[in-house]
Amino acid sequence: MYRIVPLCLALVISLCPPVLAQTVPQSMAQVQLSYAPVVKQAAPAVVNIYAQRVVAERRSPFADDPFFGDLFRNFGQVTPRVQNSLGSGVIVSPDGLVVSNYHVVGEATEIRVVLNDRREFAADVVLTDEDSDLAVLQLQGARDLPALPLADSDRVEVGDLILAIGNPFGVGQTVSSGIVSGLARSGIAVGSGRGYFLQTDAPINPGNSGGALVNMAGELVGVNTAIITRSGGSNGIGFAIPANLVAQVVAQAREGRERFQRPWAGVTAQAVDAALAEAFDQTIPAGVVLLDLHPDSPLAQAGLQRGDVILSVDGGEVNSAPEMMFRLAAKGIGGQSVLQTRRGSEARAVTIELIAPPEQPARETRQIAGRSALTGLEVMRINPAVISEFGLAPDAEGILVTQARDLAGRVGLRPGDVLLAINGTRVGSTDDVLRLSQEQTRTWVIDLIREGRQVALRFRL
Repeated sequence: MYRIVPLCLALVISLCPPVLAQTVPQSMAQVQLSYAPVVKQAAPAVVNIYAQRVVAERRSPFADDPFFGDLFRNFGQVTPRVQNSLGSGVIVSPDGLVVSNYHVVGEATEIRVVLNDRREFAADVVLTDEDSDLAVLQLQGARDLPALPLADSDRVEVGDLILAIGNPFGVGQTVSSGIVSGLARSGIAVGSGRGYFLQTDAPINPGNSGGALVNMAGELVGVNTAIITRSGGSNGIGFAIPANLVAQVVAQAREGRERFQRPWAGVTAQAVDAALAEAFDQTIPAGVVLLDLHPDSPLAQAGLQRGDVILSVDGGEVNSAPEMMFRLAAKGIGGQSVLQTRRGSEARAVTIELIAPPEQPARETRQIAGRSALTGLEVMRINPAVISEFGLAPDAEGILVTQARDLAGRVGLRPGDVLLAINGTRVGSTDDVLRLSQEQTRTWVIDLIREGRQVALRFRL
């Protein structure tokens, strides 16, 4: 059984092209075929990261039980424990901006960064994105540091030589070589979401997370993040976050954002497989087909509809929904993208606006307290921003449960539930939920959607 282990990948760089067996070397450089010049250029910008976070450990076996957790609230002790993590990072600007993995530095309370020349800096997390497993750090008091330029990862090809630079198992900075093994890998789960990665066979191991994947020109091609392994060590299947997305994350960090914000598409889509290709009269399966669109989606506003096929975004082919979202995210909010689309036999180019998910209507967060059957419930109205934040279906509407504690948790409500009606009365706003929760009745029926299915929750108080 394979498992995914978060790790870092490094960059592979070579100063001279490989010499064919039939070719007589024409220079000393061709005889040596050394990566040393590239390593000397790139290695100073790769750092070791030591992070600490304080986590609470509860000894009570009833801690997470919605009923017994309250009855045994004081049973057992909550003891803080310091959790250490080791990883790598890449300096991307001389003023001390460092890119690493979220799983290395996310929620850390103390971060220490050690440079290749053994200088040490304290660091602050300035931007995080758990979905892509990226984080940006600012080194305190840093200036005139060596930095890696970012490559255009769309120009990377399978077979390109790369170097992976990082700190595997804490042994110190290490360089390994390999090639780019695959592009557009989008079925790998890292953090809370699924990303879009470059694949490499360069040996990487625990501690490489956040390290550099470098090309022959000494440029950052990607940030190492994960491997597939049976043993925990390298099996030659590693993944890196492409530099084009890293560039957009760094740009938003410079703008002062604390969380990475992606352009809102407001759609669900699936890859066109062989069966769909035949239905769409395609000779070769290509693109993604739109399944659902939010009415306010930029794609809907541009005239696209269910059943349309998107073949490319800004000239880059898209063959999966994560690949399409990656290309939009790498472009960033505020610009435009050109989509090559097909509807039946008609092909056309469509220009869409890259916007943040709108906060209309207002989410109107409400908390229910006091004497009520739904005490401990927190709800908000669903809008495009909420859909994007909580990963809901594009056509989701209603009232979302974000917290269900105390009585609300005991009667069976859960975060993620979408409320439709309370005791037969439809709820259209959070004020409706607050008002209906005050009803003086012992028998309750709550209609809701849970994990895509409509459920009727019945209970007596």
